[in-house]
Amino acid sequence: MIPNPYLRQLGFDINDRVVIIHADDVGMCQATITAFIDLIEFGLISSGSIMVPCPWFLQAAAACGQHPEADTGVHLTLTSEWSTYRWGPVSTRDPASGLLDDFGYLHHRAHQVQEHGDPQYIQVELQAQLSRALDAGIQVTHIDTHMGAVAHPKFLLAYVRLAQAHNLPAMIPANGERDWQELGLDSATAANAARFVRETIHDQDLLQIDSVRGLRLDQPQERLAQAKSAFNTLQPGLTHFVIHPAQDTPELRAATPSTWQCRVGDYQVFANEDLLNHIRNLGIQIIGYKPFVQLMQGELRS
Repeated sequence: MIPNPYLRQLGFDINDRVVIIHADDVGMCQATITAFIDLIEFGLISSGSIMVPCPWFLQAAAACGQHPEADTGVHLTLTSEWSTYRWGPVSTRDPASGLLDDFGYLHHRAHQVQEHGDPQYIQVELQAQLSRALDAGIQVTHIDTHMGAVAHPKFLLAYVRLAQAHNLPAMIPANGERDWQELGLDSATAANAARFVRETIHDQDLLQIDSVRGLRLDQPQERLAQAKSAFNTLQPGLTHFVIHPAQDTPELRAATPSTWQCRVGDYQVFANEDLLNHIRNLGIQIIGYKPFVQLMQGELRS
């Protein structure tokens, strides 16, 4: 494998297994916020990202303000996937943007916004979400993508340029289709995204993730065993490991009827001393995005 240059600058060896344990969907509902803060305090997860368009965004921002140690990015959101719990874009209500469905919310699925979204409006929306997070006082450490929606040739360049303009890491898998599929893309879209990264942005000075792994949202049983198995097979290099933790609340159950059990399972498992000790015994090193921000902004020398 090609050594990750950013890991080398941080003093890691080519054979080191380094992982960002990342909580997605923070601020989607109240249960995700309290879960995120609990897990940050427990010390096993190392990062998370906030969904700016969602109704609980302001509470998420306030919670991060009370916990400046939290390594928090922006989960750039172009979709609103649930049946009865929805949100819209923050920058526009113009139907010409292609961002809106028939009810004025963001589209349910990534392929819909990829088909209909106007790239100029998408660029404005991505910037608006990041700006709103910064204006709310969040010390943003990176950007990533909800449901992989930005992973389309129409949008990826805007995503990369946003990261470059703010000197932030963008979560970009370096190793192809499988990693994009881990983020929720179908095989064809994942192949297109991987090709675009190889041909268009591979030579730019960007942090790239060597591997994306995580726990699926359709397998609630034996969540601890799933997590242990996933870490057992982690490869050398930098892995972005995705979980979706949330506390068990009536709101969560109503908003996410098909996945709430997995989300609660993630919260319970990543507050478990057994898993913490298991990861330590494997010699896996946990890191957040902050050291990479410091490298990119010249605040940290190798």
